[in-house]
Amino acid sequence: MFDPLIIAFGLGVGILVGLTGIGGGSLMTPLLVLFAGVQPVMAIGTDLAYGAVTKTLGGWRHLRGGMVDLGVSMWLAVGSIPGALLGVWAINVVHDRWGEAVDTWLLIGIAAALVVVGLATLYRALFMRSVSSREQHTVELTGRRKGQAVFTGLSLGLIVGATSVGSGALIGLVLIFLFRLTPHRVVGTDVFHGAILLWVAGLAHFVSGNVDLGLMANILIGSIPGVLIGTHFIVKVPAHVLRPMLACVLLGSALGVLKKAGADVPAVAIVGVPALTGVFAWWLYRRTAVDRIDPPTSIVVTLDAPENASAAVPAAGSPLSAVPDPPAAPSPTPVAVSTPVAVSAPEPASAPEPASAPEPTAGPHDEEDRPTASTAPARSAAG
Repeated sequence: MFDPLIIAFGLGVGILVGLTGIGGGSLMTPLLVLFAGVQPVMAIGTDLAYGAVTKTLGGWRHLRGGMVDLGVSMWLAVGSIPGALLGVWAINVVHDRWGEAVDTWLLIGIAAALVVVGLATLYRALFMRSVSSREQHTVELTGRRKGQAVFTGLSLGLIVGATSVGSGALIGLVLIFLFRLTPHRVVGTDVFHGAILLWVAGLAHFVSGNVDLGLMANILIGSIPGVLIGTHFIVKVPAHVLRPMLACVLLGSALGVLKKAGADVPAVAIVGVPALTGVFAWWLYRRTAVDRIDPPTSIVVTLDAPENASAAVPAAGSPLSAVPDPPAAPSPTPVAVSTPVAVSAPEPASAPEPASAPEPTAGPHDEEDRPTASTAPARSAAG
């Protein structure tokens, strides 16, 4: 009855779902196919059914914490609910018509979805750290935004209903690119909407007979405490570390599913490709971190030394010496401002002339002043 391996899978995936909002269907379906030997259609249905319960717990906790945008969630659900039903219907029709022969193509479809989700997760972790200035806590739902949400939900609901992959990662990217929510609101809204989507898709698969209740119970034994643990530590664990690791695991899972489908994928590639991707992600993160730190330090040095720059600027090879403005700023230091003051000083002195503008008084005073100025030498000569 109890399968420790499946319970461990549920615990690990549940923690990831609680921390990042992604990883439920993207990880559990390939784990069930590769390690538990479950048929693809049954793995998809069971994964969606257990994910509905798991994400309901996580969504409830995020809702209580104020990290859910209800408006965005509801308008996404308007499209994703019919999309999920359409996806379940399509997979049942195809499976009923071609039987087990369709399993290979279904595995290829799951692998393709895993590659898309893995690359999207990696892109989000490495190249979307500079959107914080455009993030918003609440989205103004205009008519255009509502239409975008419905169309996006319809498209992604179809993918989730058919493969069980993408209810977290792909919806999360939409919340970042399209609605520009803050990180915690992205996770909370993603998990909350994912619960709605997975309940619909899971019930549809259950009605179609694609859910193994015993397998689902084992997964839930591990995943329920896992989600509670993940949501508890969501603020304490940096998501920029978890997401590249999760992306590498998804890429490895995609290669494993392709091998299960009959593709000639060597075991070295299944391990080596995710490992090399992780090394590249770490290198790129370190490099971009250095690039982000260097410019502010040079700016601080430039701003700190306007007066003392005359001694430091002439140093050969200094980045400041290439800028002509700092040396030119001290050059006006021979208080050239005094010359404008000297020039402007007589102008106030000439201003009294309008004071002598009263014509009646100005004439006599001027004539008295002129003789006194001119007769002074005459008197001295007479004396």
